[in-house]
Amino acid sequence: MPFLELKNIDVFYGDVQVVFDLSLKVEEGEVVSIIGSNGAGKSTLLKTISGLMTPARGEILFEGFPTHDQPPEKIVERGIVQVPEGRRLFTLMTVKDNLIVGAYNSRANRQKEKTLQEVLGLLPRLKERESQLAMTLSGGEQQMVAIGRGLMARPKLLMLDEPSLGLAPILIRDIFETVRKIADQGTTVLLVEQDVKNSLGLSDRGYVLEHGRIAMEGTAKELLQDPHIKTAYLGI
Repeated sequence: MPFLELKNIDVFYGDVQVVFDLSLKVEEGEVVSIIGSNGAGKSTLLKTISGLMTPARGEILFEGFPTHDQPPEKIVERGIVQVPEGRRLFTLMTVKDNLIVGAYNSRANRQKEKTLQEVLGLLPRLKERESQLAMTLSGGEQQMVAIGRGLMARPKLLMLDEPSLGLAPILIRDIFETVRKIADQGTTVLLVEQDVKNSLGLSDRGYVLEHGRIAMEGTAKELLQDPHIKTAYLGI
């Protein structure tokens, strides 16, 4: 039984269909990348898994349990946590308070102090900044806070939506190193990212999403060597 499985889902914005008959699987312990251009439906896909959107057709199963008809808070309680594109921090709150907000579900709240120390250990820059307002941080530090807030919910599956967006190359490297550490500690990761080389470089497998449909899938190594990926996404 796959850890996460999507079966033939269709998703609409109003009357406009944006995801078509999409199926994919994520196994426990994997890092899986979803790559594609702007407007391909990547963020819509994550929102649908999170329960922020409801598929018009198809099923989503997490650990064998159907979640496609569940509200977002129940999905978070089950262990699926999304770090949204654009960070979405509470800018007038401190780093520490932004992190603690992530532990709002009952399962995570019972262990929030323990989890906080684990997150600050994983992200030592945040330990140095924990009393600062989020608005005073650099873009890379804010992204670290967003990731840390997601980890505070004690996810079984962590979904990251464009974590490197708008960051300088040296900060992008730090973000991907952090994702690798998270995966190495046992958290399954589903990664949506336009930086194809870096995202596939740390992934086990990947899916290519084009116009709301899965156009290709395979191991990360296979996709990195594919001529279409090289031309369309790597500029080679």
